[in-house]
Amino acid sequence: MAEHGPAYLTPEGLKELEHELEQLRMVRRKNIADKIHEAKELGTTVNNAEYDDAKREQSFVEGRIRDLETLFKTAKVITHDSGGSINVGSRVIVKSLGGDDEHFTIVGSAEAHPLEGKISNESPVGKALLGKRVGEKVQVMTPAGVTIYTVASVE
Repeated sequence: MAEHGPAYLTPEGLKELEHELEQLRMVRRKNIADKIHEAKELGTTVNNAEYDDAKREQSFVEGRIRDLETLFKTAKVITHDSGGSINVGSRVIVKSLGGDDEHFTIVGSAEAHPLEGKISNESPVGKALLGKRVGEKVQVMTPAGVTIYTVASVE
């Protein structure tokens, strides 16, 4: 297994993932155990769709629990002090060539959610913005082609 660097998390992202882990351990595990027990009471587990579904769900939940536990072992919580340049944890406003403002928060890949404006420091836009300051321009290859952004604000 290849060594990976730390997983970067914002304090908010860490809390969200800790909450998810608690829900998986305390609620979902019990619900699945109940489903498996009920399915077994219906008779044989062979050709029992409810049992098979519950076992698949159990496998998914246990895998997610392991993934989160491993993530927490390597996680580095970001304490944000940008010093004016963009880094993981920065909230950024950029202007595209067309003049539209776009708002991004640079986060680690574990909590990236582009539809919410949370972009990974490993994504093309995230990588291009790292280290930049207000007024600087970056050129990024996006699915829509080359996009040029000007950094308008860094928090």
